[in-house]
Amino acid sequence: MAIAKAAPGKTLLTPTDHTLIMIDHQSQMSFATKSIDAVTLRNNAALVAKAARGFKVSTILTTVAEKSFSGPIFDEIKSVFPEHNVIDRTSMNTWEDERIAVEVNKFGKQKIVLAGLWTSVCIVGPALSAIDQGFEVYVIADACGDVSTEAHEMAMQRMIQIGARPMTSLQYLLELQRDWARTETYEETVKTSIANGGSYGLGLIYAKTMFGASEGH
Repeated sequence: MAIAKAAPGKTLLTPTDHTLIMIDHQSQMSFATKSIDAVTLRNNAALVAKAARGFKVSTILTTVAEKSFSGPIFDEIKSVFPEHNVIDRTSMNTWEDERIAVEVNKFGKQKIVLAGLWTSVCIVGPALSAIDQGFEVYVIADACGDVSTEAHEMAMQRMIQIGARPMTSLQYLLELQRDWARTETYEETVKTSIANGGSYGLGLIYAKTMFGASEGH
């Protein structure tokens, strides 16, 4: 018989148990993205980047053909990590670049969280490769996009079928916080939620302005 314990499940993410890889959030890649509009995509990418920074998550930023074709990484990401080295690749599959393997091994985390463009190529590639090598993979679905809704959905299904775990950008932020009594990250989480959390952020503005609400008290 199962016994309930006041403890989190092992598949829930924590700030220290995973490496986040943000892949090919670039202008040329976003021009053909149709499964999500560019404003929402940029907002969600910013939310993910700010969450990673706020919780000091091991993070890898990578682009493909930045100088010759695809353009720089979204400023919503670069501005959050201004000193971060962005690895520029030729390979469509991030996982096949030796420099990425070096970074992943340096961080030494069992769980890999992915977000990027396009879902069917630049996310499926590393997801399937990482799972094949024994990693646990999570995909932030609304910080990804593809040339059609069908392309994005088929890519998500393909990854889920072999064990990838789907999530959303706001879910990622709140899963890292998970307890409003964690005061060391509370203010940053609220700030990010207000800036990039959509209607949830509006709710926070209202509650704090109208009656000084605070989730942890």
